Amino acid sequence: MGNSPEFTATAQSPIRVAVAGASGYAGGEILRLLLGHPAYQDGRLVVGALTAGGNAGARLREFHPHLLPLADRVLDATDSETLSGHDVVFLGLPHGHSAVIAEQLPDTTVVIDCGADFRLSESADWERWYGGEHAGTWPYGMPELPGKREHLIGATRIAVPGCYPTSATLALAPAVAAGIVEPTVHVVAVSGTSGAGRSLRADLLGSEVMGSVRAYAVGGAHRHTPEIKQNLATLTDAAVSVSFTPVLAPMPRGILATCTAPTTATADEARAVYEKAYADEPFVQVLPEGTLPSTGAVLGSNAVQLAVTVDPDAGVLVVVAALDNLTKGTAGAAVQSMNLALGLPETAGLSTVGVAP
Repeated sequence: MGNSPEFTATAQSPIRVAVAGASGYAGGEILRLLLGHPAYQDGRLVVGALTAGGNAGARLREFHPHLLPLADRVLDATDSETLSGHDVVFLGLPHGHSAVIAEQLPDTTVVIDCGADFRLSESADWERWYGGEHAGTWPYGMPELPGKREHLIGATRIAVPGCYPTSATLALAPAVAAGIVEPTVHVVAVSGTSGAGRSLRADLLGSEVMGSVRAYAVGGAHRHTPEIKQNLATLTDAAVSVSFTPVLAPMPRGILATCTAPTTATADEARAVYEKAYADEPFVQVLPEGTLPSTGAVLGSNAVQLAVTVDPDAGVLVVVAALDNLTKGTAGAAVQSMNLALGLPETAGLSTVGVAP
């Protein structure tokens, strides 16, 4: 891993971007954001190869008819030969598939992995939760986490955070870093079905999901648990424990996470910590007292909305976070990281304005 070369993109010498896994939800959302990026609109960035696995040979419109400027593009096979020659390569591949492709690409190519391959720092955690050999650790694409933004500037290898860890980490990081909570945290996060990807599964059929809400991977069984713990552990010397319960809701996209931890702070003290921590963050919004976030308010945006309060009778900090799992939870973080890596404005192509109703 190294630093990316200095990019002075022009319409005559644009940044060439490839997306592997373009038929999936994450790949499609990356393309949607790229099409709205000012560098794409003025010709400084061009969309190159679009690749897929089993969907190679099909046209993009079969999977993403909303991406009109690219709808007639034919998906290529995902291999290093097709992806080489690009300045930026986004990998939206199944977990465990990114490392083989990445190691065949030049060190100067900015490779941004939306899978889990390079998120975890401990080999034992990877082997326990995902299986197989750990490929290593890349700079972590959450600029809002203390110390991470600096590592993304000029980086050529970036690991995009998981969607659940993004919501839980941003909800709890200020409190853990400030030492106003015991880092024994509980997270209950409700997600839309797109978080499970596009693969056909009986339990994700419309007739199974509509009109029903269910928990899954309970009892500490979800793979995102060690990632949440890892993020919070970088902020404190105390031992961190995480109890995480994911819940599937009958909606296409969005995450609403309720995160709690023991505290002796008052609600005003807790809010002051969060307002200070996120005062300069363009995508994290600490809502006014008494206002609660909703997934509908952040749909299609790169925003994270937080409500911060304290349950004084229980002595518990309560932070409710809402984000779009496909945008800030995946593709938005990927584009935000690309901007930092290339020296572009961090917010370029990303909006805090949602779509409603």
